[in-house]
Amino acid sequence: MVSGNLFHCRRNSWPAEEYVGRTALQLLDFDGGSPPEQAWRRRLNSHANLLKEFSVTFMEAMRMMSLGLRLWSYVREEASHGRKAPIDPFTKEKCKPSASQGVPLGGMGSGSISRGFRGEFKNWHIIPGLCETSPVMENQKCNDSGISSWDWNLSGQHSTYHALFPRAWTVYDGEPDPDLKISCRQISPFIPHDYKDSSLPTSVFVYTLVNTGKDRAKVSLLMTWANSIGGFSHHSGGHFNEPFITAKDNPPVTFAIAACETQNVNVTVLPVFGLSGEGHDSAKQMWDRMKQNGHFDRENFEAGTSMPSSSGETLCAAVSASTWVEPHGRCTVVFGLAWSSPKIKFQKGCTYNRRYTEFYGTSERSAVNLVHDALTKYRIWEEEIEKWQNPILKNEKLPEWYKFTLFNELYFLVAGGTVWTDGQPPVIDGKPSPGSNQQKSSKRGTRDTKQESVKDNHVKLTAEQVTNGGDLANGEEQSVSKYAAVHGPQMAKATNGLGSQEPIPYLLSKNGPENVGKFLYLEGVEYIMWCTYDVHFYASFALLDLFPKIELSIQRDFANAVLYEDRRRMKFLADGTSGIRKVKGAVPHDLGTHDPWHEMNAYNIHDTSKWKDLNPKFVYRDFAATGDMSFGRDVWPAVCAAMDYMNQFDRDGDGLIENDGFPDQTYDAWTVHGISAYCGGLWLAALQAAATMAHRLGDRPFAEKYKLKFIQAKAVYEAKLWNGSYFNYDSGTSSNSRSIQADQLAGQWYAASSGLPPLFDENKIRSALQKIFEFNVMKVKGGRLGAVNGMTPNGKVDETCMQSREIWTGVTYGVAANMLLHGMEHQGFTTAEGIFIAGWSEEGYGYWFQTPEGWTIDGHYRSLIYMRPLAIWAMQWARSPPKAILDAPKVNLMDRIHLSPQMIRAMNEINVRKIAPDNRCFPSSAFRCEC
Repeated sequence: MVSGNLFHCRRNSWPAEEYVGRTALQLLDFDGGSPPEQAWRRRLNSHANLLKEFSVTFMEAMRMMSLGLRLWSYVREEASHGRKAPIDPFTKEKCKPSASQGVPLGGMGSGSISRGFRGEFKNWHIIPGLCETSPVMENQKCNDSGISSWDWNLSGQHSTYHALFPRAWTVYDGEPDPDLKISCRQISPFIPHDYKDSSLPTSVFVYTLVNTGKDRAKVSLLMTWANSIGGFSHHSGGHFNEPFITAKDNPPVTFAIAACETQNVNVTVLPVFGLSGEGHDSAKQMWDRMKQNGHFDRENFEAGTSMPSSSGETLCAAVSASTWVEPHGRCTVVFGLAWSSPKIKFQKGCTYNRRYTEFYGTSERSAVNLVHDALTKYRIWEEEIEKWQNPILKNEKLPEWYKFTLFNELYFLVAGGTVWTDGQPPVIDGKPSPGSNQQKSSKRGTRDTKQESVKDNHVKLTAEQVTNGGDLANGEEQSVSKYAAVHGPQMAKATNGLGSQEPIPYLLSKNGPENVGKFLYLEGVEYIMWCTYDVHFYASFALLDLFPKIELSIQRDFANAVLYEDRRRMKFLADGTSGIRKVKGAVPHDLGTHDPWHEMNAYNIHDTSKWKDLNPKFVYRDFAATGDMSFGRDVWPAVCAAMDYMNQFDRDGDGLIENDGFPDQTYDAWTVHGISAYCGGLWLAALQAAATMAHRLGDRPFAEKYKLKFIQAKAVYEAKLWNGSYFNYDSGTSSNSRSIQADQLAGQWYAASSGLPPLFDENKIRSALQKIFEFNVMKVKGGRLGAVNGMTPNGKVDETCMQSREIWTGVTYGVAANMLLHGMEHQGFTTAEGIFIAGWSEEGYGYWFQTPEGWTIDGHYRSLIYMRPLAIWAMQWARSPPKAILDAPKVNLMDRIHLSPQMIRAMNEINVRKIAPDNRCFPSSAFRCEC
């Protein structure tokens, strides 16, 4: 928790008056038309430079040649099945990335559309795992009938964009008409703790008009939309448009555009126009009609459904809203956009219903109802958004850049390929799956494969019902873990020579907390894996703070996954060996790519069952933060299994796990030998967390067991890694073993964020953090890039591998949060400001709303639109811990775990054996909860 005065950054670093005249701001300051003082800003005529992509050095390429060949072969094999490999560095997008992004549209998990700061609609993410980056801009065709004929009269010199996610403002200060001041406000329903409206695929554009002239002005605003989901979809044919008035093999998508008609605003439509004008108006004819009349014919509302488009033809629609604005008068015009893609179909066959269908049904025509509700509810959404954001925005002690970067990094929860389902399992042959206990079967998803006999001998589920041995706090007999296994039909036979694919149980919680559905988000748009757990560890602070029920839902999915194994074979590309897809007791790397929840561990570079950081990152922080005892009881069997699984990596019986001489953690190109600061520290935190959780849940033997391990391991960790000022990278003898790793205190960050006692003496923690600040931060461009992952003791960047020389954005935010937790406010905000300067400022590289995993000191990015930068919310967590942690007893629960002499003797006599985890997670002793 932050103590003392916060670090003060320069005030008013981006004054709005430098972008929009003060007079214009004052005139627009009604009905939300004026952008806030704290916002990210760009002029519309700003140059959107192309971004520089990462490349490996010659020596790195030579070391990775075998991996590259195997990866290339795997990418081609997946392509032969019509699938995109989860990691494909060989296929490049036709539209080169540029510094042109802006706030995306819509809520979470229903498909997203991004909007560049200059207004273009791009990065279409409607189909799960597929992102069409190119904007739909047919005006690139040079013909008179296309939209290149529209005379915008807009240079952008006096127009500016202001972003404060989930809202954005575009202010036209006298453009295109010098007497008009216009503000377009983009609003999407992203509202913390609102699990209904935050799932809706809709956005609203509110135009505030001010007439500064002496004459009455007729203003007509036009919203046009191409019938497309990006890429070349608008050329595929079979599309149709139709007007309305409200009171390939992928599921269809329906768009609705609308405007709000009032006493002062007249709304008309042109249901169909195109570029060529064959059989309907051309784009030029539509524009000429608007210039002449300022509206379309009212009879168009009776036009009915258009003829389907032919192949290569693009259908567009237009909605016009016209109004008269008196001299020095003001007016508001509201447009709405909604899209309906109710079913989510993954490439290996599973189909689910999106979360919003719980409220709007599964008809594609629900887009009409969605856009209607958006036009009537957007003011309520704005009130809730402002109520959430204002305490931070009005806190004068906080740096200005931090305020808007904190909110704007949340773009990823919309644009990061998020999928939010209604939480129900697939239906087999139109019938509810066994054990699904669902009632609304008419709304279930389906699996598009034939029913076959289920061979479940390769899928093992443990702890389905583990009853406790005594009374709980409420005195009732309950089961500790309540999971039902729902088996889907057998998958088609694999063609990769690694054996047949077996079914995985679809697991759902019985009698659990409120069902908020199931949630997925990608590691990144270039790394197509859902809920990558080692990265989620950093990113999940945002979900836990703003949508805690979603975070607990994800954790339940991983808890379910820990307790079964998938014996299908897969090839690991780093060394060419093979193994089983999912090992029982291991936390999976991810929930899958082409069939999430059923086929996990899409990552196949290394065997992640041997990774050392996945299991230690599991669960406790969320249990401590929410104080949800029901959640704790439900996931406790998985916690036991995950902890016991790690004992096999403590090969000398000293309580501390060892790394195995390959990149067996989230830094998957950075080799580790022996004990490592990163994994070893996380293991210490996990030992303390598991012992504390056991104590709170009443499992005393487990608490004693892992407290003893913690005592042993801590002494070994400090003895082998502490060098007097920081913790060495690892205990090996390689050239980088003494490197200064920015993330060396990840375990201490985990402990402090969870309200646990510090792992080390405070002076050691602050010494290590100060060393990171002085070397990894300030010795790299004076702190203007963030924290480089590795630095040598002589002050040079560690060039051991590509990851050691990179600055990772999310890790930098995590390090900054750790500094705040230990009272180092100046160092923390200075460290994080480097990410703002390099990524978000005008003098930086142009990574706004596409923050990459990392960049090099010369500004070459790797993996745009990445999950981990959400870790900036860990800084806010450090400043304002959740109530459950603040209100927790101030005693050290570890001190209340008393080790019996018998326990100490028994533990000293145990030889460490390399065995599968013990699935009997509970002893026969009484199971009591301590609230």
